[in-house]
Order: sequence, then structure tokens, then C-alpha cells
Amino acid sequence: MIRNTQSRYGVVSMVLHWLSAVAVIGLFGLGYWMVGLTYYSSWYQTAPALHKSIGILLLLATIVRLLWRWGNPKPQPLAQHQRWEKRLGAWVHGLLYLLLMGIFVSGYLISTADGRGIWVFELWQLPSMGELFAGQADIAGVVHQYLAYSLIGLVIVHALGAIKHHLIDKDSTLIRMTTFKEIK
Repeated sequence: MIRNTQSRYGVVSMVLHWLSAVAVIGLFGLGYWMVGLTYYSSWYQTAPALHKSIGILLLLATIVRLLWRWGNPKPQPLAQHQRWEKRLGAWVHGLLYLLLMGIFVSGYLISTADGRGIWVFELWQLPSMGELFAGQADIAGVVHQYLAYSLIGLVIVHALGAIKHHLIDKDSTLIRMTTFKEIK
């Protein structure tokens, strides 16, 4: 099933969700590691280029994901979910997207402050708008860092919520995002 239904997510939603999850965790780990590299490291040029390229692809996937989400039915919350769980879930999902967008913008501002565009795997270049304000790279760098830490913290909360639903509540919340069969 390609599209979402009232009871489960479709293949497209699941693939985009899990690719995004792997990319976010991988980019966080890569970013955390690469800021400690010295000029003499063989990864000094490669790690940031990889981080930027994957980040741009994640931006594109996130845009596709949002468009797909707006054009598909959303599975209905399970009947046993409390009102606070439904509201918290909606807030967490919205905040995840908001943090991602902030990270994309701040990453772009860091990378293009010197007037150079961002090469995506040396295949195509996202153009630069140059330095838009004084200290752009430094300010955007701090914003990028704190947003990334906030995002990874929220990802952990999101994952713990899914695990809680699966192990404690024993409902199909997690199953709806991990299996391709219809849930009754």
C-alpha cells in the first residue's frame, strides 16, 4: 500500500520517516565528530562536504515528506490514546519539523556566508546568497548547534514515546510505522 489509510502509514510515509531518522542521527553524529577535526586530519575537508550534501538531500526529502503528508490521509489516533497523548504527539511532530527547518536554514547560512555555494556530492551546487548579516557564519553556527542538540533530544523523546506505546501500552502505534500489513 503506497498511500496512508485511516489505520496505518503507507510505504512512502514509512520510507521517508525511516530515511529521515537515519539521516538525522547520522548527521548529528557526523557533525559532533567533525567539529573536533584538526586541519591535518584526512577528513577535514571530506566530513563537512559529506555533512552538507546529506543535509541538502534531507532538506529535499523533508519537503517531499511534508507535501506527501499534506496530500495523504493521516492515520487516526488509536481509541485508547489519551487526549494529552494526542496533543503532545502533534506538538512533538510539529516541533520536529520546525527544528529541522531551522537547522537547514542555519546550516545554509553557515556554509554560504563566504559567498560560495554548497556542492551536493560534487554533482550540483546550491547557490549562495552571500553574507546577509555581520557575523553570519558564527551566529548561524551557534544556532545550528543548539537546534541540533534540541532536535536530537526531541528525537529521543519521540522514540521513547513509540517504545512506551509498544511495550507498556501494548498498542499498534509503533507497528503502524514499521510494518506493511494492514492493522485491525
